[in-house]
Amino acid sequence: MFAILGIVVVFGAIVAGYLMEKGNLLVLVQPAELIIIGGAALGTLLVANPMHILKAMAAGVFGVVKPSPFGKTRYLDTLKMMFEFLNKIRREGLLSVENDVEKPHESAFFKKYPEFLNDHHITDFVCDTMRMAITGGVEPFDMDQMMERDMEVHHHGAMAPISSLTTVADALPGLGIVAAVLGVVITMGSIGGPPEEVGKKVASALVGTFLGILLCYGLVGPLGSNMNKGVDEYNEYLQVLRVLILAFLKGNAPIIAVEMARRAIPAHVRPSFDEMEKACKGVGANAASDAAAAA
Repeated sequence: MFAILGIVVVFGAIVAGYLMEKGNLLVLVQPAELIIIGGAALGTLLVANPMHILKAMAAGVFGVVKPSPFGKTRYLDTLKMMFEFLNKIRREGLLSVENDVEKPHESAFFKKYPEFLNDHHITDFVCDTMRMAITGGVEPFDMDQMMERDMEVHHHGAMAPISSLTTVADALPGLGIVAAVLGVVITMGSIGGPPEEVGKKVASALVGTFLGILLCYGLVGPLGSNMNKGVDEYNEYLQVLRVLILAFLKGNAPIIAVEMARRAIPAHVRPSFDEMEKACKGVGANAASDAAAAA
């Protein structure tokens, strides 16, 4: 929502200021200049990037207009899920969750948390790590190294489309100059004609430079910056899971592991200790009632 608002403010302020100076909006409508700049920018994307990066870039641009999925509620649900999951391991042993981590989408436990299952990378991150723990023989330090490497690989892949989009943003002013130079070439061919005609062609050429700079600093560049922040939020979420799992593998009680993970959550979305404790107590109460019913 704020991304859309920001784009409206950028273009609205420019148009408003232009009109205040008695500018003619029709002069800025230059389809040929836009085709030159936009077409060249699209061509450079196609030349420089494979299909999977182009798809990720498109998904990232559309994701900019969506709210962040990593709010306080998401983190609180994650802490609650992991507390319940780790408590099950502590009561029944690692082998009790083997089927859950082998086939998470068929697991009755994980089906209670659809947000977790809907993100295949997060699902794999947790389940693959716990699968190695079940296998045994892997020290917590080595498990931490595996999780860290997994995060690095994911971060590198997530940054590739952003890097490509930023490269295009940096190229847009240059492409605007290309459009302007072509406009000057056309203008030079009409020298000797009516001054009004020459003036229109010069204005069209200058619009090319204007569009290149505007699209760079007012649209494409900010989109890339917003996508970069989304990648950082995703990485912060994985870091919380990493801290939590590693704390448990080192022998800490589930509540201690969850508290250590809570401290790793970014401050602006971090639930309070009371909120976390209330959520975990709810899990404990449900487990006790289920055990009583089974008895």
